[in-house]
Amino acid sequence: MASASPLVDLVTLVARQLVDRPEQVVVREVTGDRFPRIELSVAREDIGKVIGKDGRTAQSIRTLLSAAASKSGRRAHLDILD
Repeated sequence: MASASPLVDLVTLVARQLVDRPEQVVVREVTGDRFPRIELSVAREDIGKVIGKDGRTAQSIRTLLSAAASKSGRRAHLDILD
């Protein structure tokens, strides 16, 4: 199973570990004007686990994504879809 990028793989790996329904985790890369946007979609009952208290979990995922993207000389943005 080949995916669009290592960034998609990273977000998929992290999200699947956080949720109760890992089979419903969908991550895709959307090419934006300035940098790629990574869209994360999970089961409705798992959205709170991905966002976390006060958005801390979501911010941590964004930090990991940013670090991985900058390592390859890129930038990326994470959108969590509900």
